[in-house]
Parts: sequence; C-alpha cells; structure tokens
Amino acid sequence: MLFEVRGMFRDAGGWNKFKKIVEAHNERFALEKVYSIIGSNHKVKRNLIKIEEVKKLE
Repeated sequence: MLFEVRGMFRDAGGWNKFKKIVEAHNERFALEKVYSIIGSNHKVKRNLIKIEEVKKLE
C-alpha cells in the first residue's frame, strides 16, 4: 500500500515542510520509514520531525 505523509522538520534554517510517498504495510510502518528517510538525508533527530497527516493512497 502507498501512504502520503506530510509534516515538517527543523534544521539550521528553521522549519521545512515535506511530503513523502512511501510504500508500507500499514500506517505505523509508513511513519517509521519517513522518520528514517528524513533522519538519514537531513541528519535530523525524530523529536525534530512533526507529522501532520498520514493518508492512504489508492
């Protein structure tokens, strides 16, 4: 299943919005995948990532 995850993360420049589309079994795994992707690409810890919406795509 595909999920669209929207939110924001904080880095040196302030808060940045993001929208990621990930493939996962359920909503919880989609959140974990987004935390992992944002953390590894932008060197941001999980407490600086705020999820606003998780939506299942058809």
